[in-house]
Amino acid sequence: MKSINIVCKRKKEQALTVARAIISEHGPSVDIALDEDSADQIGYEKSFELEHVADAVDCIIVLGGDGTLLSVARQVKGKDVPILGVNLGGLGFLTEVSLEELPEMLPRVISGGYRTSIRSMLDVSVWRQDGQIFGLSLLNDVVITKDALARIIDIETHVDGEYLTTFRGDGVIVSTPTGSTGYSLAAGGPILHPSLGHVVVTPICPHTLTNRPIILPTEASVHARLISPDEKVILTLDGQVGFPLEYMDEVVVKGSRFTVSLIRSDRKGYFEVLRNKLKWGER
Repeated sequence: MKSINIVCKRKKEQALTVARAIISEHGPSVDIALDEDSADQIGYEKSFELEHVADAVDCIIVLGGDGTLLSVARQVKGKDVPILGVNLGGLGFLTEVSLEELPEMLPRVISGGYRTSIRSMLDVSVWRQDGQIFGLSLLNDVVITKDALARIIDIETHVDGEYLTTFRGDGVIVSTPTGSTGYSLAAGGPILHPSLGHVVVTPICPHTLTNRPIILPTEASVHARLISPDEKVILTLDGQVGFPLEYMDEVVVKGSRFTVSLIRSDRKGYFEVLRNKLKWGER
């Protein structure tokens, strides 16, 4: 590798400390740049805007947690740039490499000796009166949910043009296998291995208790129309981007042509991360 971009979690001093150490040790042999905010904080001259994080670079290092990595993944936009996620707090599903592993692992990553996990993404768009007003590609999930003071909302849902049902409840989640261990899991959805390309539709607190999560094929197109008037409803993407919905807005979700390549830890596999994160086997 000849060039690396580093993204630090905002307001995380430890991330800046680690970034300084990486630059000090590997800067002489590798061209290293920092996200603008971090570069300003430490007075480093090589920086980039987050939307250009994957431009003309061989690897991206994320110093923080899963949330920081999700924000970076949305900016990769199909570029074949591997992401090394380094977790600086508790164990992460996405940032599975620990700080203790980094000194041993980073030289191998720079020399090309690493394994990756390819993660599928979703494309989401919002249509209002036959025109698209919003669009984004994301790694985790799409959530349509009511405002805290709103009543039960109705979401008319079709899959590939075929009527599925009208979900009545607090909302609905459409997630990737990567996102299946997030909000979808908390709402009673299944865990999907990240190597799969399926889509999970999970109702949130459904009024009809027989409404259960459903797993759809990768190529499925989910159309969810808000048919509840006079209710405040929000579309939330990866838990980070919000968009207000109006009566009869249609949210279209389908598998993206984009993927994200995550560099895998040398010391732990997916199931070990799953066991530890969910505390399986503990009493």
